Amino acid sequence: MSDTITNILLVGVGGQGILLASEVLSETFMQAGYDVKKSEIHGMSQRGGSVVSHVRYGREVHSPIIPEGEGDILFGFEILETYRSLPLMKNGGTVIANDLRIPPPSVLLGQETYPDDLPGKIAAMFPDSLLVDGQKLAAEAGNVRAANTVLLGAVSKRLDIPDECWIKALEKMIPPKALKVNHVAFQLGRSL
Repeated sequence: MSDTITNILLVGVGGQGILLASEVLSETFMQAGYDVKKSEIHGMSQRGGSVVSHVRYGREVHSPIIPEGEGDILFGFEILETYRSLPLMKNGGTVIANDLRIPPPSVLLGQETYPDDLPGKIAAMFPDSLLVDGQKLAAEAGNVRAANTVLLGAVSKRLDIPDECWIKALEKMIPPKALKVNHVAFQLGRSL
């Protein structure tokens, strides 16, 4: 185990399962024997506001907050929130984003317009990026609410963590009644 700390940012809006995904990530890294620190920021999350979670893992981690410009993986649940968080990433970082637009209140009120071609802008800045149709794949798995688990599956392919650690974490953190759908959603994400 090297001294390297891996920094993962999860961003989106309230109600997308970001906090559960950060719990599954943290549990996965602990299952793999790493020290893990996690921090969450909720901005009016019950009203569709921004939610950000920082997850850091390595041999020894002292702080839960990812310094600006040091994110290794940006795990975005909504495309505008993903784009807004790009300054937190380091050059050469990885961006995995859900292809979902949830207009913020300023757009809904007509005060601003939703930016054009965010996937293209993200890909131009971060060539190692993947756009995922999380809702479509989650619906295929049996529940559109499992989009967060589809995205976890996609992120898992970018991390050198044994498969059994992911499965153990899912089984520990996902309620039993939703486990089958989430197993399928995770595998669909991994297949991307």
